[in-house]
Amino acid sequence: MPVPEKPALEGLEAKWTARWEESRLYRFDRTRPREAVFSIDTPPPTVSGSLHVGHVFSFTHTDLIARFKRMCGKAVFYPMGWDDNGLPTERRVQNYYGVRCDPSLPYDASFVPPATPPKPPVSVSRPNFVELCARLTAEDEKAFERLWRQLGLSVDWSMTYATIDRKSQRVSQLAFLHLLDRGLAYQVEAPTLWDVDFKTAVAQAELEDRETPGAYHRIRFGAASSRPIDIETTRPELIPACVALVAHPDDERYKPLFGTAVTTPLFNVRVPVRAHHLADPEKGSGIAMICTFGDITDVTWWRELSLPVRAVIQPDGTLSRSVVFGEDGPWASAQPAAANAAYLRLAGLSASKARTAIVELLGASGELIGEPRPITHAVKYFEKGDRPLEIVTSRQWFIKTIEFRGALLQRGRELKWHPAYMQARYDNWVNGLNGDWCISRQRFFGVPFPVWYPIDASGRIDHARPIKAAVNRLPIDPSTDVPDGYRPDQRGMPGGFAGDPDIMDTWATSSLTPQIVCGWETDADLFARTFPMDLRPQAHDIIRTWLFDTVLRSHCEHDSLPWSNAALSGWVLDPDRKKMSKSKGNVVTPMGLLEEHGSDGVRYWAASGRPGTDTAFDPSQMKVGRRLAMKLLNASKFALSNAEPKGPIVWPVDRAMLRNLALLVAEATEAFEGYDYARALQRTETFFWRFCDDYLELVKGRRYGEQGADAAGSANAALTTALSVLLRLFAPFLPFVTEEVWSWWQEGSVHTAAWPQPGEIESARHQDDQAAYEWATEVLFEVRKQRSEAKQPLKVPITKVAITAEPAALALMPHVEADLRSALRVQAFEVTSGEPRAILVAGYEAPAP
Repeated sequence: MPVPEKPALEGLEAKWTARWEESRLYRFDRTRPREAVFSIDTPPPTVSGSLHVGHVFSFTHTDLIARFKRMCGKAVFYPMGWDDNGLPTERRVQNYYGVRCDPSLPYDASFVPPATPPKPPVSVSRPNFVELCARLTAEDEKAFERLWRQLGLSVDWSMTYATIDRKSQRVSQLAFLHLLDRGLAYQVEAPTLWDVDFKTAVAQAELEDRETPGAYHRIRFGAASSRPIDIETTRPELIPACVALVAHPDDERYKPLFGTAVTTPLFNVRVPVRAHHLADPEKGSGIAMICTFGDITDVTWWRELSLPVRAVIQPDGTLSRSVVFGEDGPWASAQPAAANAAYLRLAGLSASKARTAIVELLGASGELIGEPRPITHAVKYFEKGDRPLEIVTSRQWFIKTIEFRGALLQRGRELKWHPAYMQARYDNWVNGLNGDWCISRQRFFGVPFPVWYPIDASGRIDHARPIKAAVNRLPIDPSTDVPDGYRPDQRGMPGGFAGDPDIMDTWATSSLTPQIVCGWETDADLFARTFPMDLRPQAHDIIRTWLFDTVLRSHCEHDSLPWSNAALSGWVLDPDRKKMSKSKGNVVTPMGLLEEHGSDGVRYWAASGRPGTDTAFDPSQMKVGRRLAMKLLNASKFALSNAEPKGPIVWPVDRAMLRNLALLVAEATEAFEGYDYARALQRTETFFWRFCDDYLELVKGRRYGEQGADAAGSANAALTTALSVLLRLFAPFLPFVTEEVWSWWQEGSVHTAAWPQPGEIESARHQDDQAAYEWATEVLFEVRKQRSEAKQPLKVPITKVAITAEPAALALMPHVEADLRSALRVQAFEVTSGEPRAILVAGYEAPAP
């Protein structure tokens, strides 16, 4: 056996990564039938900079399952993807090159980005901007792949995809056209959640509440009755957008006012007082103003009470300059001149600056009652945004969602969740949906909508009659491609056409990863072997987005779940117990950790995190993992050096160790099958350290022949049996060191070897074997403890060990005494029947003069 004289961990990643690629070890065998396939819908990480240790954490979990299933005989379908479209990529490209996209500019084939990002940024056409996005993401993808290979992910790299590549675009556009044909995708001009910095619509799933400072302002509305109406609001700048006041139908204070009208302060616009059950009598003064639009509740009130629209907030977050109050129409005022003078103070300002300005005006007019009352309240933001969201009326594409609520809840019940309690998060999200899914974004680098619109003779775009792209032309870009039956020179002209200017939300493509990787509509054979998939691994925080959206798309397209299992990873927490994320600036990049602790050491830390459980970033655990890998090298060297003779496993200690190993195999297998890889690792590691500390010490002398050939043969056979099993149990967790040791004495790869089974381990054993093993380890522990306390070196022989114990224990001594003598360097054991048990080192051999 080519056992190295000084085995080392250094260099194993480079050595085995190259060999695995050369041998195509992890290539998917597409000749296997569906029942022999295990397919994984791997998360495509966002390509917008660098991976962090949180990615290493969760992607290791996926790889553990992939390696386990492969060793169980499955053909593992394990592709990797890159999520390279969307806002994070655009922002990175803008900052990296110092450019901004201007869709009105023509394409410049000779454009070269500045050597250093200029200020202000250079304006470029949309095609030029998309080219820069593609260039930068390609470089990021290479770096990501290098890191994943270093980590030892057993991915089939021949099947890599990107969410912006032509294949993904075709799948995304085709699925959209299917929805459009069935009436499940629709376009409407309606109030939409809007990020004023990114200037794009935002879906409900992309919102987050942030505690934000604000203030309640008590403001007086004029009323026809003898008493005025006071309302409290945090957004007084929206008074010009007020279309009604609203109170609860049962609120006795305001019942007499329902059906009457009041006038708005400063602008003297008549607005009705209405009743609605969502009004909270306990909040503020119990009556609120409805503005178009301040929040989602305003939208609900506006829709259900059939109110008019007076919109003032523009897509850039400023108040419109085009609002003019008159004597009639939507901006009718009893005092138009005064209203326009007041509004002129607000026009063109951002919402926050307009708030300050209108408070001054209200104070001067006497319609601000008291001083503003400071508060901190939850405000909705786009998860990647810096300013509160607004609600802007715009034309957007939606996928019907609400009508499928019941069916989607049932899909959640059909899915196997790991851990099971994560289903509640999915159910809560589905039950909390308040609108259909907005899938259009007013950005540039993404999958375009495959439609154009006719332009009538007057130059008006007819959005009601979209021109759909032919399926055989997909993917298309309506900003550069021309619909069938039209000429390029008809773009934007009366009687011609206009391309849809928007792109799809990145989740609208990512929600189709099963269809993309499984070859939907392009590779029927592959699709039949891999779909529905077996596993969706992902983080728990995107249940509401990626998991839910994928379930929705599969339900609509295939009337099935996209996969049968969902395995949820927790977050990695920084030392302050906060989630690590690039946006918070508290991430740790992993390459340095991989180089310092070795990939197996980092994987050990990641594998110790239980499914769905947040785990602290802990380099000390990586050090433990590295020590474990080094111990595995050294223990393997001992087991394989002088491994002859071999014979029947007859020694009680050997048989007991193998019995315990068989129990471990059963337990680790059960844990893995339940996706509890952390438990499988913990049990295997616990056994291994006891194996090293106790068993190897007990058999060290015997395996070298101190007790004869039969005794040595039993020890050597037990050692190699145990080593084979332990290497396979550790293989998913420590792929590099286990492959290295396996190569010393076995053919092929440990990663394609069969997962161990309890039945393959030597089963012949006596009922007293376990008792003898436990007794031997008890004596071993106690004598070593006393030697350590006496500060006596291991090489100093012990003259005598006195043992007092019950007869049953003493009867075991003949089975283990020879092993104990050798392991402990004991010259004699003196045994006495009695209780309580006592093990006492009586003396040490004096050193030679």
